[in-house]
Amino acid sequence: MEKAYLAFAAALAIGLPALATAWAQSRIGAAGAGTLAEKPELTGTIIVLIAIPETMVILGFVVAAMILLML
Repeated sequence: MEKAYLAFAAALAIGLPALATAWAQSRIGAAGAGTLAEKPELTGTIIVLIAIPETMVILGFVVAAMILLML
């Protein structure tokens, strides 16, 4: 039973940040598209702002890997 809890914890560790990242990137992407329509010189800044939420998924993956290594 303990292995099932660890697997569930690992799934939550990667699933919840993935959902939060998807929501954040949808908001940032919509705002970024509007910004680029008016100021195309801000392309680099928008790319960085879209990439920042991805760190949540990467960290969630690291935590999930650490949890699964406990199996």
